[in-house]
Amino acid sequence: MSFGPPIGFGKATSMTSSRDAGLPYAGVPGHLQKEVNNVLNSEPDHPEPVVQFSYHSDNKELFTLRSFLSPHKWKLSGALLLVIIESVLLQAGPLLTKFGIDEGVVTGDRNVLIIVAITYLGSIMLHALSARYRIQYTGALGESLMKKLRIRVFSHLQRQSLDFFTNEKAGVLMTRMTSDIEALSQLFQEGLVNFAVQALTVVVITIVLIIINPSLALITLLIVIPITLVLSEWFRRRSENAYRRVRNRIGDVLADLQESLAGIRIITAHNRRRHNVIRHTNIVGEHKDANLDAVRAACIYTPGTEAIAIIGRAFVLLIGGRMVLNGTLKIGELTAFLLYLGAFFAPIQTLTQLYNGYQQGQAATAKLRELLARQPTVLEQSDAKDLPPIKGDIHLNNISFSYISGTQVLNEVELDIRAGETLAIVGPTGGGKSTIAKLVCRFYDPDQGNISIDGIDIRKATITSLRSQLGVVPQEPFLFAGTIRDNVAFSKPDASEDEIWNALESTGLAPLVASMDEGINTIIHERGSSLSAGERQLVALARAFLSQPRVLVLDEATSNLDLQSENTIEKALDSLLNGRTAIIVAHRLATVMRADRIAVVDEGTIIELGSHNELIKAKGKYAGMYAAWKTAVDR
Repeated sequence: MSFGPPIGFGKATSMTSSRDAGLPYAGVPGHLQKEVNNVLNSEPDHPEPVVQFSYHSDNKELFTLRSFLSPHKWKLSGALLLVIIESVLLQAGPLLTKFGIDEGVVTGDRNVLIIVAITYLGSIMLHALSARYRIQYTGALGESLMKKLRIRVFSHLQRQSLDFFTNEKAGVLMTRMTSDIEALSQLFQEGLVNFAVQALTVVVITIVLIIINPSLALITLLIVIPITLVLSEWFRRRSENAYRRVRNRIGDVLADLQESLAGIRIITAHNRRRHNVIRHTNIVGEHKDANLDAVRAACIYTPGTEAIAIIGRAFVLLIGGRMVLNGTLKIGELTAFLLYLGAFFAPIQTLTQLYNGYQQGQAATAKLRELLARQPTVLEQSDAKDLPPIKGDIHLNNISFSYISGTQVLNEVELDIRAGETLAIVGPTGGGKSTIAKLVCRFYDPDQGNISIDGIDIRKATITSLRSQLGVVPQEPFLFAGTIRDNVAFSKPDASEDEIWNALESTGLAPLVASMDEGINTIIHERGSSLSAGERQLVALARAFLSQPRVLVLDEATSNLDLQSENTIEKALDSLLNGRTAIIVAHRLATVMRADRIAVVDEGTIIELGSHNELIKAKGKYAGMYAAWKTAVDR
């Protein structure tokens, strides 16, 4: 879904809300609004893209440049044709020079010189025209390829299970989407096409050199090519490892940057800014060292190929000059040969520089191949069926689970939750409370046992049909940059304005939102930074209320609320939970006592199960927790 126009582009701007939040006004100045509108009106239409997305196993072949480009072979063939035309036109000059010298200058024929000059000028104009269309065509093709690759990588990230994001740093994933794809973009739009131009130029010049003088061409090529190939192979091995290190280090740089920006409040509170600068300096230094290693290899390779080119031309001048003196070679032919030889080494030197970019692109390809090869741990079965409207009868059968192999979080848990029942789960931190809720939502799959809803194993249901009937409110709510309306309607994008206001009233947020200048169109900044922690939680609850789920999961959803807000939520929960199944993970016993039954989880097992009164009478773990809470409240 979209989150409305950028600030200043819609009907409701956020100048007042930004000012009230202590943030700078980010709207468009009035005197520029007309120009901005003109630009927007000239923007081309961008229809909704057709994106194929599923939770099934992705059995595509490994990502390589060949596999990525092969579906576009006909478009690439068109680009190659334009490259051939451009290369042929580019090499007409030396041949025309040879003809002008031998047939015009030597013989004194001015007509020949005029014809050669006009033809030369025409070839230059045709070359410029072909280069224009080639750049235009290949540029559009390259952007199209990059768009598809970005969507593919982003879709692949969206398919991944939660454990993937737990184990990977956000900054490293950002590197895959930005730096690595940018390296491939440069390779596609500049590297590969330019590589084809230069390689074809070398082939064309080689053929022309052989036509001009086979013996001189053969001697030259036998000296130049073997040395160049040996040097290129050395550079390939040296730079390949260096650029792989560069891609790893840039991932570390972006990961540290993202973490520092996300945790800036904690960094400031603990006076760690200077320490963070030192840490980031060290990380950037490692990136610099990796780059310098690649530069050192290029410092040998590039001058080496230039030296080979100079020696080759000197060798040709020596041998060719003697052939002219002996009468076996014309002066025009020697001139053309030297011109072509200069044009021969120029693309070779360009190829060496392009090889540098090619190595960077290959390193980026390896990183993307590694990412795209990762399969989600929670996969949808090929024969999965849509879950019909559920009543909410949940059964956990012999469930064992571990986030890390060898460290069990849940151990053979058996639990029945009746349809329409509210079950509260309590226990010490790390006991496995939230894990039960995550397994019911199928954020993870158990290592052992199965979970069923209305008698249907959730692994046999499509993930979309399952989660569309579940409402989840986590302990740390996430709000997107956009309006209040956008965030509340995230669970139901087609919700009407009345439905959104009803959800806000249910959570007690309606008076606060109504007091804002722009109401539900008030901008919420990234992560809800312009709202208090309690207000963010209330917006997240309103989001869940709006979707009207059959099963509601509240994972410490009232932990950030004050007592007044908690009372408001408690009243709203009474109406929301009526007739629905609910799983409430909580530490606050005021919320827990309202549940039909309470499960006490400790060390991965359910040690007590019953109503509030039953567990108090049992005088077990829950009774002790209640007594401690009661004592704290009475003080």
